[in-house]
Amino acid sequence: MARWASLKGLDIISASDFTHPLWFRELKSQLKESSEGLYALKSSAFAKASADKQNKTLFLLSTEISSIYKQGEKLRRIHNLVFAPNLETVEKINKEFTKRAFNLIADGRPIIGLSSKDLLELLLSIDKNILLIPCHVWTPHFGMYGSASGFDSIEESFGNLSDYIYGIETGLSSDPQMNWQIEELKTRSILSFSDAHSGAKMGREATVFQIKNGAEVAPPGRDSPRLDISYQDIVKAIKRDPKGSFEIQYTVEFYPEEGKYHYSGHRNCKVVRGPQETRKDGNTCPICKRRLTEGVLYRLEQLSNENLLGKVETKISQSGIKWYTDTTKNHSPFVKLVPLNEIIAEAFSSTVSSQKVKDAFDNLCENLGSEIEVLLKTPLSQIEKMGGAKLSEGIDRVRRGNIVVDPGYDGEYGRVKIWNGEDTIVQSVEEKQESQLDLQF
Repeated sequence: MARWASLKGLDIISASDFTHPLWFRELKSQLKESSEGLYALKSSAFAKASADKQNKTLFLLSTEISSIYKQGEKLRRIHNLVFAPNLETVEKINKEFTKRAFNLIADGRPIIGLSSKDLLELLLSIDKNILLIPCHVWTPHFGMYGSASGFDSIEESFGNLSDYIYGIETGLSSDPQMNWQIEELKTRSILSFSDAHSGAKMGREATVFQIKNGAEVAPPGRDSPRLDISYQDIVKAIKRDPKGSFEIQYTVEFYPEEGKYHYSGHRNCKVVRGPQETRKDGNTCPICKRRLTEGVLYRLEQLSNENLLGKVETKISQSGIKWYTDTTKNHSPFVKLVPLNEIIAEAFSSTVSSQKVKDAFDNLCENLGSEIEVLLKTPLSQIEKMGGAKLSEGIDRVRRGNIVVDPGYDGEYGRVKIWNGEDTIVQSVEEKQESQLDLQF
C-alpha cells in the first residue's frame, strides 16, 4: 500500500479494515504513530531499498461499515466510512462490535444490524473524536441517497444526529458539481476518496488539503520530511472549523460518466437510459419487464434544488487544466481526470492490464514524480520525451476535458474515448475564449 501510494503521489491513505481481527493485528505490528492520529510504517515493515519513499506515506485509521436494517417499512443497505483518532479507540470500537455479536472475521467491511443513526450514536459514545462520513452516497444499493435502499435526506437517515454529519463522499458516479445542487450539502464538505485496497486504483479520486493563509504549522524537519499534519487537522478541515489550520483546497475526480451507476439501465438486457429517456419511457425494462436500476443522474434530479442548478464556472488554467469552481463559493474547486494507465493503454492501443502499459506507468511515475504529478503538473514536453507524442497528446486532452465517455450503468463502468476516432487535438471555441485561471499548483 505504501509503495503504491508513493507511485500515485498520495501523502495520506486509509489503513483500511480496522474492524477485522487479523488486519487489526497487522496494523498494530506494522505501524507507529508519526503525528497525532496519523501512522507510518515501522522501519522493519518495508524493504530498505525503497525506504525513503515508502516511509513518507502516512496512514489514517479508517474503515467502511455496511449497515443493513429496516426503517420506514423499507430495507436499507447503507455504507459509511468511520475515521478513528488512534489505535486505542479502534480497539474500543472492535470490542463494542464484538459484544453485539457482529461477525468481524467474515469481511473487511463488516455487515452490522445497526442503523446509520444508531451506529453513529454508538461511535460517539466511544469517542467524540470519531468521524462518520456517508460514502458513495448516490450508489443505488448502498448509498445514503441511493434509489434502491437510501433516503431523501441526511435528517431522514440520521435524525437528531444530523449535525454530526460534516461531509459526504461523492463516489465514482457523481462529482462535486452534481452534489452542489443539494440544499443540505451547502454547508457540508464534498469529499472524494478511492479504494485503498486496490493499488492500481488508488488516487483516481482524492481530497487535497492545504494550509490556511496565516496559519502556523510546524515545517518539515530533517528527521521528518513530511509537513506536520495530524488527524485533528484533517477532521477540522472537513468540519470547516474556523480555528483549524488546514482547509480543503480541491478534489481530484473520476469522470462521473465513467462510474458504474451514472445512467439507469439493465446490464444483462443491454438497456441504458439517461434521465430524459427515463422520464419519457419509465423505469421498466422493455426486455425483461423488471424495474431498471435507477442511475445517479436520474436520482439526483429527484432531490436537487432548482435554485442551485448551474452554479459552476469552468476555466482553463495557465498550465492547460480545466478547473470547475462553485460560483456560490460554498465549496472547493475540482478537476476531472482519467487514470494514467487508461490514458497509456489508449495511446499505445493496448489493454490496461498489459505488461507494456504497466512498464510505461512505472517508468513515468518513478522518473517524473508520481501519477498525480504526471496528470496535473509535469510539462507536456517532458511527458513526450519519456512516453512519446501520442501519450503527451492524450494527457493534454484529459487536462482540457477534450474526451468522450460512454456513461456507465447498472454496475457496468463507462468507457473513455480520448481520441474518439480523431488524430488531432480539437479545442472548443468556448475554451479558447475562456479567461485563464492560475490556481498556482
